[in-house]
Amino acid sequence: MTTTTVRWAGGLLAGLLTMVVGLSVVAAADEEESRAPRGLVTALDGEHVPAEYLQWIERAGKECKEVSAPLIAAQIAAESGWNPSAVSGVGARGLSQFLPGTWKTWGVDAAGKDGGSEPDGEADPFTPGDAIMTQARYDCWLAGKVTELELGGDPTRLILAAYNAGPGAVEKFGGLPPYPETQNYVSKIVTSMADYSGDMAVEDGGTFGNRVVAYAKKWLGTPYAWGGGGPEGPGRGFAQGAGTVGFDCSSLVQYAVYHASSGRTLLPRTSQTQVTEGREVARDDMRPGDVIGFNLHGSYDHIGIYLGNGQFIHAPKTGDVVKISDLGDSYYTSRPQKVRRFG
Repeated sequence: MTTTTVRWAGGLLAGLLTMVVGLSVVAAADEEESRAPRGLVTALDGEHVPAEYLQWIERAGKECKEVSAPLIAAQIAAESGWNPSAVSGVGARGLSQFLPGTWKTWGVDAAGKDGGSEPDGEADPFTPGDAIMTQARYDCWLAGKVTELELGGDPTRLILAAYNAGPGAVEKFGGLPPYPETQNYVSKIVTSMADYSGDMAVEDGGTFGNRVVAYAKKWLGTPYAWGGGGPEGPGRGFAQGAGTVGFDCSSLVQYAVYHASSGRTLLPRTSQTQVTEGREVARDDMRPGDVIGFNLHGSYDHIGIYLGNGQFIHAPKTGDVVKISDLGDSYYTSRPQKVRRFG
């Protein structure tokens, strides 16, 4: 946590939101749309979790639907490296690195010091079971706070941002605060969640392509905003997108592929570079979830996601919204196209 919450380290995506050359961006969806696609399940892969903590991580992941076991595990790995005796330079303590003042408010007596599953009468940040269940309790409270703000975007990233910088900072900036420490922290945790995530499935099929489609479809109707959005969800655009919160064409694709892969695949930010990634696919061999780029004005400056049956989902242009269009439209069929496959 910081001096007001928990202290975290890390880095990967800092400054990502300022790297934009692509097209469209979409405005914030409602609270229901900001959640994962219906039927999406991420299980815990315990291979990288110390055996003595596995039962506590699984239990903590059941405290609320917004806080998963992989999230809890990734936080601990970043915070203390699984060292239950860790003490930071500012006095944060234990597996989850709670500062004394925060622990006093949130500390949970969940386990015994000997590792037993029965409370021993003392909430101790150096007792792993106590620390893990306190972390889950606090994360779930933060999930409620960011939900109340109705910001849209990826709730996991908002929870982590609130954990690091405080919910007040998330509210002030309408999403992920522009602090490098917070952005690095959020990116590190979300990326490392892939190491602790097991199988993922969607009701209408568990293939990677179906997951890409599901993640894109949940933003249908979101307004376009040039320069906005990214793997954390809708974001405020700039230039002609200033004042609008949403995705542009390339950030919608980036978001969908990133989450479909549980954070394993982070595409470049622009459509021009996205069409150089992944595997090339012939136009006649497309399947749902493939990414299709269009050369509209001398470069591959527009991109979308194929749905099947000659349709694709995209964020088209300023004044429009994320929607489904027909590939048979002459505006698209008359332009050069590239198809890429991920996963």
